[in-house]
Amino acid sequence: MKEYPNLYIGGQWVSPHSDNMSTVINPSTEEVCAKIASGDKADVDAAVRAAREAFDSFSQSSRESRVKLLRDVVAGIQSRADEFAEAINQEMGAPLWWAQQAQVPAGIAHFATAADVLEKFKFVEAKGTTHLRREAIGVCGMITPWNWPLNQVACKIAAALAVGCTVVLKPAEQTPLDSILLAEVIDAAGAPPGVFNLVTGSGSVVGSALSDHPEVDMVSFTGSTRAGAMVAKAAADSIKRVSQELGGKSVNLVLPDADLQESVVRAVRSLMSNAGQTCSAGSRLLVPADRQEEAIAIAKQTAESIPVALSADADAPAIVPISTQRQYEQVKKLIGVGIDEGATLVTGGVESPSGATKGFFVKPTIFANVNNAMAIAQEEIFGPVLVIIAYEDVDQAVQIANDSPYGLSGYVQGPHEQAVEVASRIRTGQVFINNAHADFNAPFGGFKQSGNGREWGEVGFDEFLEY
Repeated sequence: MKEYPNLYIGGQWVSPHSDNMSTVINPSTEEVCAKIASGDKADVDAAVRAAREAFDSFSQSSRESRVKLLRDVVAGIQSRADEFAEAINQEMGAPLWWAQQAQVPAGIAHFATAADVLEKFKFVEAKGTTHLRREAIGVCGMITPWNWPLNQVACKIAAALAVGCTVVLKPAEQTPLDSILLAEVIDAAGAPPGVFNLVTGSGSVVGSALSDHPEVDMVSFTGSTRAGAMVAKAAADSIKRVSQELGGKSVNLVLPDADLQESVVRAVRSLMSNAGQTCSAGSRLLVPADRQEEAIAIAKQTAESIPVALSADADAPAIVPISTQRQYEQVKKLIGVGIDEGATLVTGGVESPSGATKGFFVKPTIFANVNNAMAIAQEEIFGPVLVIIAYEDVDQAVQIANDSPYGLSGYVQGPHEQAVEVASRIRTGQVFINNAHADFNAPFGGFKQSGNGREWGEVGFDEFLEY
């Protein structure tokens, strides 16, 4: 078991204010895999002070120097990719193939994209008789979740550093190991002292101290809608900017003329990747009513063909564990709610998967005969649970899609032109057409209770700029 007793503040690994340590649990084994420093308000004060002292010079640094910093970070992550994959394997319980092929490359992509955007970004632009200047907002507090740890950290830090902001990061206490490695990489890349600071610890202590700190100019938060509301309230007294990427309950809408076999298989496999622990996951599958039984059979067969990743070297695709015990219990609770509501449990359920004697594993679960008013259709489950909802016509499908407190993402499958037209009617931050993949240059963020920010690519720079 590894121990990480220090925090990264002002360009140095320093002892925290207290000697409190917290444990990191490997969710595939339920065993302690690491102990980390547990920071407090005094540590946040020190980190913010270091970031404030570094801001004036770093915000005026050359474009070329910041591009070099970002590219050196890319090279640093690439050179230590195996270490990052191992860290994510330990803190998330994810098999190495998933960490190597999905989690680590996503982090690299955000730094590389930010460097590319920065090379051509217009910080000064003529608008008629006015010169419009874009300037770094200042000291940024960042609070990130456990489901895509390196990805969520990288997309925030890369954009903030690109435009000249300084950063204090509080990663999820459940998944801090990749952030500790990233701090080492950023340090080795030559970031000036105070430009990047890392304070590990709990959300209730470190996260709260960042959110209401008078010297923090903005907070970038990714997590649950409930926690996002708490961050916004804490930040309100100091009138700081708060950018949030929150929950989702996205639809995967299969149009009447779509290839049903291909569409349903794709929908199930997409949802089950990362065990449904993706805020943009298509967890509501909308299918034509006259083909519902066929869709159910395809979904059942597909879900039951996905094995459970009981070891670090499990083959792809496979179900990874739920990352925390609390979330594991919540997922099982909501599966029980679905059964109590009268939805048809097609496959899966609350029992542990075959062979899983330990670990926070949940069977790939499919519900059918679901109406959109049910809790399992309205609440974000954040687990490997797919609900199938039938629609009579496309207009009703769009109405169902929009009947949600969330609006983060969406998927439409079918003839391209019709899919694009239908996608334009869905009130959500992004829609994937057929087999489209994530575009790290495109803005990512949501409508309604899914948040108010936009990350990734050029648009993501705006989060950290004043005009």
